[in-house]
Amino acid sequence: MKTDSGQWPRWGRGVRPGAAGLLLTAMITGCAGYEGIEPQGEMVSLNQLSALQAVRGVTISSANWPDRQWWNVLGDPHLEALIQEALADSPDMDVAQARLRSANAAVGQAGAERLPTVDGSAELSRSRVSEVDDPQGQGNIYSTTRGLSSNFSYDVDLWGGRRAAWSAALGEARATEIDLHEAALTLSVNVARAYVQLAGDYALLDIARQELERAQAIDTTNQQLQQAGLSDQSVRLQSRSSVSSARQSLESAEQAVRSDRISLGILLGKGPDRGFDIERPQSLSPALLSLPSVVPAELVGRRPDVVAARWRVEAQTQQIKADKAQFYPNLNLSAMAGFSSRLGSYFFAEPAKSWSVSPALSLPIFEGGRLRANLDSTEADYDLAVAQYNQTVISALGTVADTITSVQSLDRQRQSLVQARDNAQQAFDLALERFQAGITNYLQVLSTQQQLLSAQQSLASLNSQLVDTSIQLVQALGGGFDDRLDVPHASGGYPQAPNPQTTGPSPDLTGS
Repeated sequence: MKTDSGQWPRWGRGVRPGAAGLLLTAMITGCAGYEGIEPQGEMVSLNQLSALQAVRGVTISSANWPDRQWWNVLGDPHLEALIQEALADSPDMDVAQARLRSANAAVGQAGAERLPTVDGSAELSRSRVSEVDDPQGQGNIYSTTRGLSSNFSYDVDLWGGRRAAWSAALGEARATEIDLHEAALTLSVNVARAYVQLAGDYALLDIARQELERAQAIDTTNQQLQQAGLSDQSVRLQSRSSVSSARQSLESAEQAVRSDRISLGILLGKGPDRGFDIERPQSLSPALLSLPSVVPAELVGRRPDVVAARWRVEAQTQQIKADKAQFYPNLNLSAMAGFSSRLGSYFFAEPAKSWSVSPALSLPIFEGGRLRANLDSTEADYDLAVAQYNQTVISALGTVADTITSVQSLDRQRQSLVQARDNAQQAFDLALERFQAGITNYLQVLSTQQQLLSAQQSLASLNSQLVDTSIQLVQALGGGFDDRLDVPHASGGYPQAPNPQTTGPSPDLTGS
């Protein structure tokens, strides 16, 4: 209260600013807080992962990372055209592209939240006042109101929350872009594996045809022996059974080729008939037979799935920052300027001008636990992203170790089968020479031919398995992807996204 002189007493003059400060302090200390909510996930260290025992004795090459055009080493020029056709027409790539467009749109939305908004409005209204509504009781009064205004609003990002939300969307967009590379790698690998399967089944089809010819020759010989009284019916029945089994094997081999062609047609994004237009593949060579010397140190930058998982950890890191900023005061600046008049001739005159400036400070005091629950959910998502990253890295290293040991084991088995095939070939050639010299009968020749065909069949199956596994090794090593290089961004991508290698896995999660 005031004194008789009209002045505030000394204690009153001291209380007013003090009370304001006390009120502000109470508001800040009484607002919602995030104490006790912290992420638990820790990204696995590569130093903790060892594969020395698993890959002991494996051939190491310092320069044996796959090339981006890795399929060229398989030795078939038609394969590249098929892979390019699949990358252009497969719905799998359309799905990945659509997801990237959605992620890029989310970046645009998050970026727009950081900018001020300006909008304008124009108004023109015509009204008539009735006699009932006219205080003077006259009525029949017409009036026209004209208005023109513009409005400005800007949320000041005092605590960097909106920028963090934009960075989170940017990280997710970059991860989705890497997913596009992963989809392309998976599709190209599937096309190559299907092509290898087709080549292998054609080789088995050739052997099945030779086996049928051999069985028919034996059956013809046994029929002649039976007619000459030199053999009984049981031998003939056995040879006829062998012919039937050979026919069944031939039909199975032909169906395998048909299925391979249908699968390729689907992978190419076309109908099944597209697969029947593909030429018979040539003999294919393994894609990789040795392991780079820097695994696992460089594996995290060579596999798209690992790189994408790392970007998602970074995105969740930024989202935590954005959610923590919601606990702090928010400053909004708004302004309006315009004209309003009932007289058209005075519309832009000084008396028709109007404007306002309205700064506003808001502070969350009681939210019913909404902000804490939202932050807790985001930090759980961070822990999930970290766990998925760790799982991806460990699984990737395990896949590399298992695949390279399988490749080298198959290569050693192949050497043994080549020797077995060569021995069977020599035995067949010797039996044929003895038959031509009249020393042995033709049945002995056909018997040694069966051993040769069996060895050729085993070798053809193993060759196909070796090439297929070498392609899986290419995929396990990233298929030529390298995030250290200038990897082309897809249309609409955001190359300015923050790099987790430079920003760190989880910077400033405590908000301090």
